[in-house]
Amino acid sequence: MTSTILVTGGTGTLGKHIVPLLRDADRKVRVLTRHGRAGADGVSYVTGDLLASSGVDEAVAGADVVLHLAGGPKGDAEATANLTRACARAGVEHLVYISVIGADRVPLGWFASKLEAERSVAGCGVPWTTLRAAQFHDLVLGMMSKMAKLPVVPVPRAVRLQPVDAGEVAARLVELALASPAGLVPDLAGPKVYGMGELARTYLAAVGKRRPLLPVPMPGKAGRAYRAGENLAGEGAVRGERTWEAFLAERVG
Repeated sequence: MTSTILVTGGTGTLGKHIVPLLRDADRKVRVLTRHGRAGADGVSYVTGDLLASSGVDEAVAGADVVLHLAGGPKGDAEATANLTRACARAGVEHLVYISVIGADRVPLGWFASKLEAERSVAGCGVPWTTLRAAQFHDLVLGMMSKMAKLPVVPVPRAVRLQPVDAGEVAARLVELALASPAGLVPDLAGPKVYGMGELARTYLAAVGKRRPLLPVPMPGKAGRAYRAGENLAGEGAVRGERTWEAFLAERVG
């Protein structure tokens, strides 16, 4: 029988890549969403809210695999804990989670929340796989778009990024979801490391804007972590192929 995979965050940046890939693999797909919608083309939707823990048991019921993509600036750890408890009650066979490179090394609230969520996944009693990925090109594009609206673009000197293509992350997550639980797998990052100044300059050139760049310091523990490259992929990581420049040319070039 074709297995059923529940996807949280299935309507987001990553989910929009993943759901079609799962359908191509002949899996039944169920998407947990806060806003109800009609199902189509082998995809059904269940209304619920992870943070409020409403509709979660109903969404998980009967799913063999749960692919947890949903996340936001606040509440990730609590939402994930609610999901993992539901998965344990339902006897889910495989829970797959997307986290961020540096979750255990960068002393910022969002990274700490992702690490706490990782621990919920690993400790819930359900066989699991966690992939830590770098920031998506889409996120960097959004950052640069907002910064370019300012008369002067602030550039944190300490920060370097290794952005990765969301489509490549999606393909890797589908591969992991269709395989056996593997625990914490090698990180996935983009093919190149960029300083914030380089990202800003390439974006401004692509959209035909001219803005002065203002280097700014990043103090404290977070600054030390970024200067040390704690948010970057280390030895043994998998590198994607699509560069920031290629993504930018397609999206705004």
